[in-house]
Parts: sequence; C-alpha cells; structure tokens
Amino acid sequence: MRTGPTNTNLRKLIEELRKKGYAEDTPLFVRIAEDLEKPTRQKREVNLSKISRYAKKGELVVVPGKVLASGELSQSITIAAWKFSQQAIEKITKANAKAITINDLAKNGVKGAQVRIIG
Repeated sequence: MRTGPTNTNLRKLIEELRKKGYAEDTPLFVRIAEDLEKPTRQKREVNLSKISRYAKKGELVVVPGKVLASGELSQSITIAAWKFSQQAIEKITKANAKAITINDLAKNGVKGAQVRIIG
C-alpha cells in the first residue's frame, strides 16, 4: 500500500495545490500535485540544459522535482521547482533568470496558459 511522501512540507504543499486547483478550477496545480506525489524513484530531476532547450524567453517553467546544474541557461526565464541544487541556483542567477519554489508559484495565482511543465 502506498503511503505517499514522508516529508511533511511536501505533503502540505501537495494538499494546498490540490485544494487550490479544484477551488479555482486550475488543472495545472492538480497536475503538479500528482507529479509531486509520485514515489522517489519516479521524481523528476531536470538539468538546466534541458530547460534551456525547451523554454522560451520570458516563460514560466515548472519542474515538479529537482533542478540540477548540468548545462547552461541561455535565456531569462522563471523556473519554479520543489528543489534546486546550489549550483543550479548560481547558474540561474548568473543568466538573469529567476528561481522560485512551487509554494511561491501557488501563492502568486498563476494560470495554466502561462506555464510550461518540464520533466
């Protein structure tokens, strides 16, 4: 029987995303909650090179997992993720991009049309 994530902060985030997604009729938040709820072995780890390849300038990118530092970021974008490696944060800042948590994303009231999920 699956028990879900053991990290209490992650559980709270998943619950908040689901509530917000259903209350505001925003499927984006429900989808992110489902992705975050997956077992550890299936959690996403995305390198900056992949984000750079698929994201467009000025876009908001969501990674329901961890952002790693392999590769370079070539455009100014906003990246929301559950976790960032320290080197990834340094490279994101250096590229004039912005790194935010998924918590911050949910609080800002973003709609699904403005977002690209990469994973």
